[in-house]
Amino acid sequence: MGILRIVLTIIFVLVSLALTVIVLAQEGKSAGLGAIAGGNSFWEQNKGRSKEGQYVLYTKILAVAFIVLALLLNMSFI
Repeated sequence: MGILRIVLTIIFVLVSLALTVIVLAQEGKSAGLGAIAGGNSFWEQNKGRSKEGQYVLYTKILAVAFIVLALLLNMSFI
């Protein structure tokens, strides 16, 4: 089981680095002038298709992978 632990640790480190890069690449959640106008703008309706929307999706996927790998590496039988 030593090889499995090494492989999972390498994947865990890569996921950690990718998660750090993706989080740092995102813009802040400041409201800006869109909140004054009501917030129901074209940007609000289509932000899932933008690069920022993709960053949010990748962040969620990497965060789940990070938690699952952390739990797996913490188990004593691996």
